[in-house]
Amino acid sequence: MQQVKLYMNSKSQGATQAQAGAKAGVSERSARRIDGGEISVLEAKGRDWRTRQDPFAGVWESEVVALLERQPGLDATTLFEDLQDRHPGRFGNGGKRTFQRRVKAWKALYGADKAVMFRQVQEPGRQGLSDFTELKDIAVTIAGVPLAHRLYHFRLAYSGWSYVKVVLGGESFSALAEGLQEALWRLGGAPPEHRTDSLSAAYKNLARAAQDDLTARYEALCAHYGMTATRNNRGVSHENGAVESPHGHLKRRIAQALLLRESADFAALEDYRQWLDALVGRFNRRTSEALAVERGRLQALPARRTTDYSEQVVAVTTSGTIEVKRVLYSVPARLIGERLRLHLFDDRIEAFVGATRAITLPRVYTVNQERARCIDYRHLIAALARKPQAFRYSQLREDLLPNATYRAIWQHLDRHLEARAACKRLVGILALAARADCEQALGAYLLERIAAGEIPSLPVLEQRFEPGRTGGIDGEALPGAQHPLALYSSLLPAYGQPGRLH
Repeated sequence: MQQVKLYMNSKSQGATQAQAGAKAGVSERSARRIDGGEISVLEAKGRDWRTRQDPFAGVWESEVVALLERQPGLDATTLFEDLQDRHPGRFGNGGKRTFQRRVKAWKALYGADKAVMFRQVQEPGRQGLSDFTELKDIAVTIAGVPLAHRLYHFRLAYSGWSYVKVVLGGESFSALAEGLQEALWRLGGAPPEHRTDSLSAAYKNLARAAQDDLTARYEALCAHYGMTATRNNRGVSHENGAVESPHGHLKRRIAQALLLRESADFAALEDYRQWLDALVGRFNRRTSEALAVERGRLQALPARRTTDYSEQVVAVTTSGTIEVKRVLYSVPARLIGERLRLHLFDDRIEAFVGATRAITLPRVYTVNQERARCIDYRHLIAALARKPQAFRYSQLREDLLPNATYRAIWQHLDRHLEARAACKRLVGILALAARADCEQALGAYLLERIAAGEIPSLPVLEQRFEPGRTGGIDGEALPGAQHPLALYSSLLPAYGQPGRLH
């Protein structure tokens, strides 16, 4: 139709038949047909008849449309495969694309309404959002060991200012409370509204009472900062889009920065946290102008932070251990018999005796609800040194060995020394590592000497790693000069004066 219009317009402006045909992109024969009235504008609109038989004519209304009306959620692939099953050999795979177009057109004309996204006007300082995200395609390692973690992400809706925190556990109240408070105090103010998703991971497998408790604690947290707590509807992520969508940008920046760094391995967890904090700080600087506007609208912070941990009270067993969420932790033996009040943070556990903090433990998480252990030999080694033979059949034997180096040392001692001597030697080595704080250096030295065919004695090790020690271990006295007996006279100030000694 457009070609016919263009041809006729060119002719009306004085162009020859050949010129008008060339401009319209039609042949001279077609130009003659247009001039002769054989092709008109109305006829050029296109055909409204089929050029081949409809392959779905016998089943479209009776089977396909009937199913779509009853179950609008069915997709075209499912319907097509169902037709192939009910009519073997009739519908080949070559007709699948045609069928998909037909279903798509039917849903557009007669299907149910789709969800409508109402774009929001973002007012400065009105809303902050929190969410958790996982780095599924990015493998971060700490000293070569993969780090299982996710990220807590806080973002201001207007300026886009962000705060990101490494979370070792799940989407817990502790992780949310810690991350949110750190973000607000770094920001220097609080928005009137704080929005999250439904916290489905935090609520998963919780009893109704536990869910109510979590809700109350979250609302109390927001109330402490004068924020109204809101949540989007379960499963409707676009309602939290001001933070959900930037997750992708954040993860892309992290991936690119790791490529630029040429390594995703960090020496320690704290190094990774500092690197990530610096990365987020760099793209926060790009929001400085909008943030300056937004900061003027934020609420003032309260005088202090509020609770950002969960609590639990446990008793220390006679084995010097406590159990927290299916994980067995060791504590110093002096705490046996005490009841400890625990503050459970995302990355640590703080244990209190009364109001005094007694010890801080690293937080460990189980995998697939299995049990786990976090045993520090330094907590129990003094007691074990008094009865070293308990080591061999201890339920915690493998956990008392701090790493693969010491496991290799034990295996060598157990093969080359008498059983009692092997236990005594290994326990003495652990005691030395704890006293002299030389675990890594001592382990490396022992492996080196073992490779040379030697098993150093404890006195030799003590002379090397704890030179100031004068006592012996394992029944072996350390070499030393005998002090003069005349020195005893200095202990008797009245020596040689009769009647003055008692």
